Amino acid sequence: MGTFSIWHWLIVLAVVLVLFGGGGKIPKLMRDMGQGINAFKKGLKEEDKEKAKADAEANKNIDNGSTVSARVEEKDKAASG
Repeated sequence: MGTFSIWHWLIVLAVVLVLFGGGGKIPKLMRDMGQGINAFKKGLKEEDKEKAKADAEANKNIDNGSTVSARVEEKDKAASG
């Protein structure tokens, strides 16, 4: 009984924050945290889009390379025969 549990300390901390930090600090803190989470998610989505775009360009370059080599082979066949 000599020590408080974690729930007692959380309640005391909340009361101290409201008394000394003011009532507007907690909502502001939560809003800032929410904006940070949203910015993080947006950054992840942009990174995925950039990666997909780079993959698409790489595939396009590979496709163009095979098309070019097929055209060269057709020209060689036409020239020789």
